[in-house]
Amino acid sequence: MENQKTVFIIGKKVILRPPDINTDVELFYRWINDPEVRHFVSAVFPSGIKREREWIENANKDDKNVILVIEIKDSKIPIGTMGLHRIDWISRTAFTGALIGEKEFWGKGFGTDAKMNLLNYAFSTLNLRKICSSALSYNGRSIGHNLHCGYKVEGVRKNQHFRKGRYWDEVMLAVFKKDWDPLWREYIK
Repeated sequence: MENQKTVFIIGKKVILRPPDINTDVELFYRWINDPEVRHFVSAVFPSGIKREREWIENANKDDKNVILVIEIKDSKIPIGTMGLHRIDWISRTAFTGALIGEKEFWGKGFGTDAKMNLLNYAFSTLNLRKICSSALSYNGRSIGHNLHCGYKVEGVRKNQHFRKGRYWDEVMLAVFKKDWDPLWREYIK
């Protein structure tokens, strides 16, 4: 019973659950320090166990963030994190962020299932109306993943981030509830 984790959202391929300080800190530490994983997220400095522990402890302390661990539904293997950030309750908007830390699960639909179910929670439970995201222009997988989940490109911030010895554009994306609803109805069939 002590190894059983809380399930927050159940998808087709994944479950989303709150982070567990006792079991997830080592995973987060490994994921964020992996150069191949870090290449696609905003982190650029090495992170220690203490910093990752503090991040988990503070992750869901207020109503501005919802941070969840992505686990494969059948095997309960944790493969990454996904969340809603900077929730604005007046404007009813938020930003999404995701990290699939287990590279052997990249490109296999687990992130899409997690994102679609997180969007359902954002729109149908939290009553948000618009969810934003962004990706560095070289991160075609993230941009494609967001487009597949109903996001549209809203703009580009030119030469916004320095990576790999040069400046890269940041692609700004968003999805509105009204545009996403038909995709969700098709997805859950």
